[in-house]
Amino acid sequence: MLASPTTSPLHIGVDLGGTKIEAIVLDGAGRTLWRERIATPAGDYEATLASVASLVAAAEASIGSGPRPVGVGTPGSQTADGRIKNANSTCLNGRALAADLAHRLGRPVRIANDANCLALSEASDGAGAGEPVVFAAILGTGVGAGIVVDGRLLTGPNGLAGEWGHNPLPWADADDGPATACYCGRHGCIETWLSGPALAQDHARRTGQALSALVIGEQALAGDAACELTLQRYESRLARALAQVINLLDPDAIVLGGGLSRLARLYENVPRLWSAHVFSAGSAAPPRTALRASLHGDSSGVRGAAWLWPAR
Repeated sequence: MLASPTTSPLHIGVDLGGTKIEAIVLDGAGRTLWRERIATPAGDYEATLASVASLVAAAEASIGSGPRPVGVGTPGSQTADGRIKNANSTCLNGRALAADLAHRLGRPVRIANDANCLALSEASDGAGAGEPVVFAAILGTGVGAGIVVDGRLLTGPNGLAGEWGHNPLPWADADDGPATACYCGRHGCIETWLSGPALAQDHARRTGQALSALVIGEQALAGDAACELTLQRYESRLARALAQVINLLDPDAIVLGGGLSRLARLYENVPRLWSAHVFSAGSAAPPRTALRASLHGDSSGVRGAAWLWPAR
């Protein structure tokens, strides 16, 4: 029988990544009381469960307490019967991760994917705090997103709320070039246009230069004309993709995380560009949706996992 976590404003979050597992303890004000990370056991599901349980035990020992609420951020998502699907940590796929961890820990466990954890973190006490509707997107090795409305994470009956990266790029034109294959089996998904590797591939295709997304950003800032054009193409695509989000969801704030979110120019250029694609019914006023960088950066995943157990 599962125990009920002790009623307390203290929350334990676990970020279960492909290379590392990180755990954190937050108090009710979002202050970090304890934090630790260890290497993820490669391809070993049982060892992964044991590692998470060990971190949770260490977290509770650090704060001198009994059972506390535990939230876990993980790649992929859950099926209707609670099994993991679409995780790049393939040993998790097909496994009832939440139930197995609950059995190990002796209490209920809540699980969400990494983009949902970003959204919940930033909406709770980050760049979207206080906003009624927050859309948060990861622009990194992949592209994903999450949605929080009035402090509550949306998942949907299919667990697909926020799966922005696997829709087609809107208003594509000849300058975008050919659509490429996505790992999901389709062609031309937003992820294949807006991820870090997609930016690097676009630059290589146009220039023959094999540069990382980070280097392209640095060289554009230094005045490199080819890198500047690559970023302009990227900003156009991002603006169109986010304009579609505004047309469908009309969020108060859009928060960007992931490596490409560090490109400071995005926050000025993209809202200027998306105005041409947001439905305005003839209004001359620009959209009021704010575009912001994540406040917690790489910490948003583990913090969002901790916030999976709010008081309400």
